[in-house]
Amino acid sequence: MKCHPYKTDLPVMLPYKPIETENFGSTIKLWYAVPIVALILGTSAIAQSGSDIRLGAVQTLMRWMPLLLQGFIFNVLISVMAMAIGTGLGAALGIGQLSLNRLVRSSSWLLTQFFRNAPWLVLLFFAMFLLPFEVNIFGIIVPLPDWVKATIGLALPVMANVSEIIRGAVLSLPSGQWEAAESLAYSRRQTLWLIILPQCLKRMLPPWMNLYAILTMATVLASIVGVSEVMTLTGEALAAEGGRPDLLAPFYAFVLLIFFVYCYPIARLTVRLERKFSVIN
Repeated sequence: MKCHPYKTDLPVMLPYKPIETENFGSTIKLWYAVPIVALILGTSAIAQSGSDIRLGAVQTLMRWMPLLLQGFIFNVLISVMAMAIGTGLGAALGIGQLSLNRLVRSSSWLLTQFFRNAPWLVLLFFAMFLLPFEVNIFGIIVPLPDWVKATIGLALPVMANVSEIIRGAVLSLPSGQWEAAESLAYSRRQTLWLIILPQCLKRMLPPWMNLYAILTMATVLASIVGVSEVMTLTGEALAAEGGRPDLLAPFYAFVLLIFFVYCYPIARLTVRLERKFSVIN
């Protein structure tokens, strides 16, 4: 009896099907906050185990927590305003980089590269010390408090990065889009606003959100120039408690935790949008 040349008695191996681990991975990453919480509780236990009759670290932190949260809301307000200003100016600058006018294109490119490669802290000091304390607009004196200057200083690097995001998104589209619009007698302006930029939105959204998360974490730089945000209020709270060393780790760990809770969902949403809007030219 002859056997079929392709017949075998070996067990058939089914195709490998990967296990869905997206939700599991997200759950694992949520545990990144556990060391921070453990640090707060551990420091509190050490502080309370001594013979000192002062309040424990966690009790002291809970007493100052409303003030620290108010400071963090101010950080969020600065980040939102700086992102709005930077996005508006950056959009104009990015479109300027695509202009057919050589002077406009070169000027936009120079401004983009200058502010994109400048240290954020230097730009912050630049805005704080070179901008006036008040401006006169048609006879009306408008004061410029420190937090407004800090917002402007943080909006400058955002402007440059948004400009580069827009330029890269437009250039990433196939050249056939421009050629097809030209064949339909669209002007360059109509092509840009009606065809090109709408297609670029899904490409620009993930890096724009990532830039906002970076900006939010950079708002603590405003504490160096005297703006009363969460880091400044944390230092003042520690000074009011007499400079207790057992409070340093819990207080700063709490600041880390609230920034993590705010920025982590943005990072996860950015990753999800990158997967959803992934495009192969």
